Amino acid sequence: MEMEKGKVVVEKVRGKSTVIRSFSKYPLKFITPRKVGSSITDAVWIYSLTYGGGIVSGDSISVEFTIGDGCTAVLTTQSSTKVYKTLGSKCSEQVLEARIGSGALFVVIPDPVTCFSTARYSQKQVFRVVSDSSLVIVDWFTSGRHESGEKWDFELYRSSNCIFAEGNQPVFLDTVLLEQSSPVDIAERMHEYQVIAMVLIYGPKLKHVQDQVQENVKRLMSQQLQIPSTRLGCCAKTNSDNCLVRPAFIASCSAFGPKGMGVVVRVASTTTEAVYRFLHHQLAGMEPLLGVSPYS
Repeated sequence: MEMEKGKVVVEKVRGKSTVIRSFSKYPLKFITPRKVGSSITDAVWIYSLTYGGGIVSGDSISVEFTIGDGCTAVLTTQSSTKVYKTLGSKCSEQVLEARIGSGALFVVIPDPVTCFSTARYSQKQVFRVVSDSSLVIVDWFTSGRHESGEKWDFELYRSSNCIFAEGNQPVFLDTVLLEQSSPVDIAERMHEYQVIAMVLIYGPKLKHVQDQVQENVKRLMSQQLQIPSTRLGCCAKTNSDNCLVRPAFIASCSAFGPKGMGVVVRVASTTTEAVYRFLHHQLAGMEPLLGVSPYS
């Protein structure tokens, strides 16, 4: 059966970006505070949360966002999205579809997804833009409750992000897939890294942020390569003197889309805190557009 979709519509009301429609289906709930940050900033913030603090086996969540011409909307969460264990082969899934109008900005900046032991989770996010739409996506996940021995212990994690321009032209297509059934288990492939993140920044309103992020990542990794890395693990089938040496935090940055209108940053880190700091620093240039610096 097709999932019943939640709907959020943002339009200009008396010159201000306003949520004019908000509907969600259990276990999802949306909260729209009257004021977040500076009152002179035209941005509406939408908080997404799940009843019971997480998603359980078999939950299916689907929601559509429409961001009207000239509007600015931010979708965030109040905490990490916890995905609990699977019953049988059932998979928890979330689908987000969004249309971003002319001159509009949509910012998706959640806390990370955390999959618990044996969980199966799949999410798909589809964004449809026009030539002067702007978009920010942060998509990230953690290894689970590694303090309790649940490091990369889930069965399946899949996350797809797609951006389409007018005429259904693909601008960005990306999927991350981790599955325990592969020859090498997830924990072995991830080594000591606990967090994987993707940051996507697209559109004319964000050119200054893109330029700054590209420069910051270039400088950060240049410095990283000059500093002796922390010894994190040893090579298999070699003696202990021939160990792998990996930095605790790595990032890469590349342009995409027509005329390089977008920038995508990929991050791997041994701690969640380091990624929070990175996101806060890299997206701080958006504060004038949003009224609050992301991840502050």
